[in-house]
Amino acid sequence: MKETEKLNITKSLKLFEEAKALIPGGVLGARKPSDFIMGEYPIFLEYGKGCRLTDVDGNEYIDFLCGYGPIILGYREEEVDDAVIQQIKNKGYCFTLTQPYQNELAKKLNELIPSAELSIFLKTGSDATTASIRIARAYTNRIKIMRCGYHGWHDWCVEMKGGIPEKLYEDVYEFHYNDLDQLEDLMKKYGDQAAAIIMTPFGHPLHEKMQTPKPGFLEGVRKLSDKYGAVLVFDEVRTCFRLKMGGAQELYGVTPDLTVLGKGMANGYPISVVAGKSDVMMAAASKLFISSTFFPNSLPYIAALKTIEIMERDKVLDNIWVKGDRFLKNIQNIIDKHGVGAELSGVAPMFFITFKQDEMNTRKGKRDDFYTQLIRKGFFFSPHHHAFISYRHSEEDLDKTAQAIDESLAYVHDKYGR
Repeated sequence: MKETEKLNITKSLKLFEEAKALIPGGVLGARKPSDFIMGEYPIFLEYGKGCRLTDVDGNEYIDFLCGYGPIILGYREEEVDDAVIQQIKNKGYCFTLTQPYQNELAKKLNELIPSAELSIFLKTGSDATTASIRIARAYTNRIKIMRCGYHGWHDWCVEMKGGIPEKLYEDVYEFHYNDLDQLEDLMKKYGDQAAAIIMTPFGHPLHEKMQTPKPGFLEGVRKLSDKYGAVLVFDEVRTCFRLKMGGAQELYGVTPDLTVLGKGMANGYPISVVAGKSDVMMAAASKLFISSTFFPNSLPYIAALKTIEIMERDKVLDNIWVKGDRFLKNIQNIIDKHGVGAELSGVAPMFFITFKQDEMNTRKGKRDDFYTQLIRKGFFFSPHHHAFISYRHSEEDLDKTAQAIDESLAYVHDKYGR
């Protein structure tokens, strides 16, 4: 199989060199070049429309990262953007007091999400997960936290511990998704001191295969939470408004005490939510302080209300599940054909292609070669993060992607063999 020609990313690389003199490392967080494949991926983007991105060098891509999840409809979705523009022009959005859209969105969440009796609106997923922990600790008068999954960059949960005193995370204990025995052991030891169990109800660990819950797993977590009086928090930043309108809790039928929302609910506008049962949430009214100058800004509320309206009206998630199921079946057939150790995990709206470890230790090489071929062909995936399907991915887009995956796996097969 012929190797795909390398992209011209000269301008991206030049801007990155400039950025390194202006920003620590040039680019921070999950967008830094080392989180992709150095020298192969663009570093700066120019614009996006629908499911396509164009970088500063003019290369176009069919995008499957969707801004790391917020783009559920598509880039520059006109109905959403027009609603925001009208708010800016006609009413404004940054005031000393809150505009009434807060109430409208809270009512909508109450209607859609099983646990959402009361809501607090913030800006980022890290804001919301951290607020949920503060609420749980205030409500229970306990300290210890059991956690499963990625919950953001704040002191209590970030994986990289640089700059963080140990005392700020020494009461947080990690358990693995689908390992109920491990959580039970932790609760036997610390349950009477546990303020919360926080977890992603659908397993999307960093760099690893995605997991659906084993029979009885989420139900078991719910029972342990009730047994020890800990607040159960579902981190649904990625899953709500993507797996179901009511989140993974609606899909799997297990209701938490608190739910953290964000990403897809406003199609890219910055908003997050802690929603939950009234008795737990009322701790935020009198026992703690949560505030920001920008939390009440109404533009994300407007975007969220319009995004949810479109998703309900056009049955967006039904569309994504149908075309995504077809696409994943196609991908699995391609993977089976090539037999190079690739693995497909996840569900129709969000999926991941990873590679098995083997005796020759070729996993990383196969992965990097596979994703290098895809980016060169104009398909934007991450080697380290799962992919998303948006409403604006057409059947034709997905068929083209399947063909590119087929060709890229054929290249890996030719280079490494089975």
